[in-house]
Amino acid sequence: MRPTVDEYFTAMAELVSTRSTCLRRQFGTVIVQDNHVISTGYNGAPRGMPHCIDIGCLRDELHIPSGTKHEICRGVHSEQNAIIQCAIHGESTAGATLYVTGYPCKICAKMIINAMIKRVVVSGSYSDTEGIDLLREAGVEVTILEQKAKDVLLKVIKMKESRQRK
Repeated sequence: MRPTVDEYFTAMAELVSTRSTCLRRQFGTVIVQDNHVISTGYNGAPRGMPHCIDIGCLRDELHIPSGTKHEICRGVHSEQNAIIQCAIHGESTAGATLYVTGYPCKICAKMIINAMIKRVVVSGSYSDTEGIDLLREAGVEVTILEQKAKDVLLKVIKMKESRQRK
């Protein structure tokens, strides 16, 4: 037994999220073209700027609720970072699949649509579905995995361990 393709890349996105420097939520993204990883991204401060884990979270200090006023956050979202890495390295995202460990916000959804990504696989759940609704309206295929990405990663590890010779 081995993981499905969606489980495999979702587990990878969870691993990528461990590099996040956000104090509130840690997201990871993997962009895949023809079953090959072309980019990864996690949420954190722009290149060369101080990280929230070092200087604190402005949104926490201002008591801003999760999912609102993203413009106040110094961080770049994981989906944005992954798309930016494709641009830097000359990788086309047209027709790609994006795996992300949480629901994309509306801004990320717009970027995903304009990047011509054809499919988005999301793990877990979130109260704000506006980004998902926007993706579907634009014709992007959205697959929502019931399990959280962390649980998918643990499942994949258990699969591997069960196959190992004793």
